[in-house]
Amino acid sequence: MKQIKDELQSIIIGNGQDGSNSKLQKVQNFLRRNAQPGPESKEQKYLKSEEESLLIDFAKNENLFYPGEISEELFISEGAEQRVYRFDDHGVIKLNSGLFYEYWLDYFNSLLVHNYFFKSTAYDFLGFKIIGNEFFVVVKQDFILATETTDLSLVRDFLVFNNFSHIRNNDYKSLQLGLIFEDLHDENVLSREGLLYFIDTVFYLTPDFYNVS
Repeated sequence: MKQIKDELQSIIIGNGQDGSNSKLQKVQNFLRRNAQPGPESKEQKYLKSEEESLLIDFAKNENLFYPGEISEELFISEGAEQRVYRFDDHGVIKLNSGLFYEYWLDYFNSLLVHNYFFKSTAYDFLGFKIIGNEFFVVVKQDFILATETTDLSLVRDFLVFNNFSHIRNNDYKSLQLGLIFEDLHDENVLSREGLLYFIDTVFYLTPDFYNVS
């Protein structure tokens, strides 16, 4: 667990090599630099709306707006925080509003943690999109076709085996890693031929995440 935490800290704090040159890491680094007094603090300099304004300017300067058309004819489904569209025969595009996160930095941290743990369903950050007056992050992900209903007891067993303790409902926590892992119901974890695929994840970093082991 110490090695996992060290690697995650290296990625999140920005000193790691994993994805350090990617657009996703570039945006996370920008948001982290603009957090005040720091990402490990409960206090941050900007409100989320102000953070969003900074992101829009950054995206314009760095050419990070997604230029592709997202047709409603390709719409598949939606949840509280995102809309899902067919991209091609192998992938989907997701428009995320960041609703579940207090700050956009929290959302991008969650993407990086997901990509570390679940490479088979890693998010590919494509850019930003403004539709109407609403600001979205655009990510692409491989499409997973479920072959059976997910047994949530197997999800719990898998997470407990990996040192996550069950908190309530479909939420878990790792004291050792300093992570909260939420909303793991059977639409966010799919089962294909007996294997679990985590397709929509919500990670939060706790203050313990930043403690040196």
